Amino acid sequence: MTSQPPPAEPPSSSPATPSPPVPAPAPVPANYTPRMHIVLFQPEIPPNTGAVGRTCVAVAAKLWLVRPLGFRVDEKTLRRAGLDYWRHLEWEVVDDWRALAAALPVDRAWYFTKSARHSYADVEYRFGEILVFGSETTGLPPWILEAHAERTLRIPTRPQVRSLNLSNSVAVAAYEADRQWRRAGWLDADEPRT
Repeated sequence: MTSQPPPAEPPSSSPATPSPPVPAPAPVPANYTPRMHIVLFQPEIPPNTGAVGRTCVAVAAKLWLVRPLGFRVDEKTLRRAGLDYWRHLEWEVVDDWRALAAALPVDRAWYFTKSARHSYADVEYRFGEILVFGSETTGLPPWILEAHAERTLRIPTRPQVRSLNLSNSVAVAAYEADRQWRRAGWLDADEPRT
């Protein structure tokens, strides 16, 4: 089955200043084989992305960052942020949604949004799952959600809470997949997470 090309991206109206193309730090040999992929679409807040990176290392997920980013990703910035675990992370930065769609089968991804009808706990996660999260201020854009409406999930909250922090949302979803895999016997329940 051939997939259709992703829709053209509308002009950016993001309040974040697009990050200039900055070369990422030199690649290092693979630290682990990713069990899943975590995609952050245009993240804006460096500490959130740092916390998501830590979660990815903990559950053996690859982190994908889709530009524009609200921050720089370079050696100096990573050192200053004290992200000593970042060297253990499998990660990649792509320039836009089209580049991500060329690298991953986005038609099979799960898209997290507060407007979804189905809970993140209602699906069975498989190895290699792709979990996609939007930016902190605007979430995923309508053109992505509309194209994948049947693959949207929410994390239920009480009505008094508008949304969860991005890094918390990623951790909730990633550890649900991890929990399911351990319960099914796909992972050793005592396997160290480091």
